[in-house]
Amino acid sequence: MAHRMEKEYLTTGELSKRLNVSVRTIRYYDQIGLVEPSRKEAGGKRCYSVEDILKLQKILLLKSLNLSLEDSRKISAEQSIDSILAVHKPLLMNEIDQLQQSLKHTQSLLNLLELEETIHWEDLISLVAGPQNEKNWSHYFSSQQQEILEKGLPKLENGDLATKKWINIIKRIELCLDKGISPSSKEGQLILADVDILSAETFGNDPKLSEAFWEARKSAQASEDLGLYAINPAIIEFLELADKAKR
Repeated sequence: MAHRMEKEYLTTGELSKRLNVSVRTIRYYDQIGLVEPSRKEAGGKRCYSVEDILKLQKILLLKSLNLSLEDSRKISAEQSIDSILAVHKPLLMNEIDQLQQSLKHTQSLLNLLELEETIHWEDLISLVAGPQNEKNWSHYFSSQQQEILEKGLPKLENGDLATKKWINIIKRIELCLDKGISPSSKEGQLILADVDILSAETFGNDPKLSEAFWEARKSAQASEDLGLYAINPAIIEFLELADKAKR
């Protein structure tokens, strides 16, 4: 009989090992009446039944969903799988949203690091934690133009090929500026040709939109209004001089 009883119940230590949860947690749940053992023997020994173990497993599951202990108590008491799943799904969706946002921030920082080769803490904090200003696109572009830009415009949070191409264009121009290579040189004209190709892809072969966008990019205020990465004015000037040389 004793052997049978030993198999039906687990001590606090045995339960801790079985569920990989600390003895301290089990004792705390006992103290607050969340999961109490069915048997309490002389000397303070706690013995948990199969039903007690199932209850603790439910509480641990709810805890993993970031529910408070009080909410976990209420849901656990209902013993409704539907209620647990109903709570679980939106929490998972929220976690997915947070992970996707974190992934965008990380990609933005990687692209920013590739562009500038260093990141200042104030820029990092502003990008990740700062409030996002409302983008005033309608002041600069029509509704149709905005749709094209939304689809084709490279974004720092993207790791796609188009974004990498634009980053490489900027870095190539920076190398020309560092080495004193003229916009009218062969290298400068090749860069301009690549910019024309990328512009056609980005702006849907709409020369008016392309012109309107680059005009906006020349203005630091307009770039800020549009929430765009601030391009060094020397890069814009290099492209303008290269375009004049082509003519």
